[in-house]
Amino acid sequence: MDSEGFGMNTTTQPILSARALTKNYGRVTALDNTDFDLYPGEVLAVIGDNGAGKSTLIKAISGAVVPDSGEIRLNGQPVQFVSPMQARDAGIETVYQTLALSPALSIADNMFLGREIRRKGVLGKLFRMLDRQAMEKFAREKLSDLGLLTIQNIGQAVETLSGGQRQGVAVARAAAFAAKVIIMDEPTAALGVKESGRVLDLIRDVKARGLPIVLISHNMPHVFEVADRIHIHRLGRRIAVVDPKTISPSDAVAIMTGAKAPPEEGLAA
Repeated sequence: MDSEGFGMNTTTQPILSARALTKNYGRVTALDNTDFDLYPGEVLAVIGDNGAGKSTLIKAISGAVVPDSGEIRLNGQPVQFVSPMQARDAGIETVYQTLALSPALSIADNMFLGREIRRKGVLGKLFRMLDRQAMEKFAREKLSDLGLLTIQNIGQAVETLSGGQRQGVAVARAAAFAAKVIIMDEPTAALGVKESGRVLDLIRDVKARGLPIVLISHNMPHVFEVADRIHIHRLGRRIAVVDPKTISPSDAVAIMTGAKAPPEEGLAA
């Protein structure tokens, strides 16, 4: 079975796809004619060994890297992102491992970083005054949507939050503004067991709201807990797409490292 539809309804069109992406850095080939497919409403995990090219792949589809060749399609239409801002404007939000939050700013300010709401009329247009009440109301609603009720004061600085709460703010920001896709890069890497569990719950909550998620992670238990399909990346290419219900974490790691051949039904084109 062709991996493009593996584990999914083959009549469904991918919401985000890539074909034959190539990216070279001098003599180093980071992406080698690779493909990618994300379907509506799914959590797609992307796994690969260090240096496999998965980070470059994600940067390419999120606008942070411009591929040398190949095609990216969003809702079936070709797109060419030359910056993360362009991808964001198209509805693709990325939660980076570093979170990209400003610690000294409030939760509400971080939610609206680069998207601030101005006050109506002359105060907003001429004096560029912010509508803080509207921003705080919106931020609280979005945090509540994802069950982040432990954050009481929407005006408190992000630096006063725990690691899990900071991750929650970053996820809530992405979920609030992502019209089509959320990409999450190692969202539990720096968290403890309890906070990691909360982030996995956030991923389920976002999926329940209908947004597809690309999850990049080295944590196999987390991948197998929330992923609908697993994209396995090796030596710059997608070598398999597997169903976590029909494969073990150890087998997935073996395929990822080249110790085991991909299952025939999961072979990538």
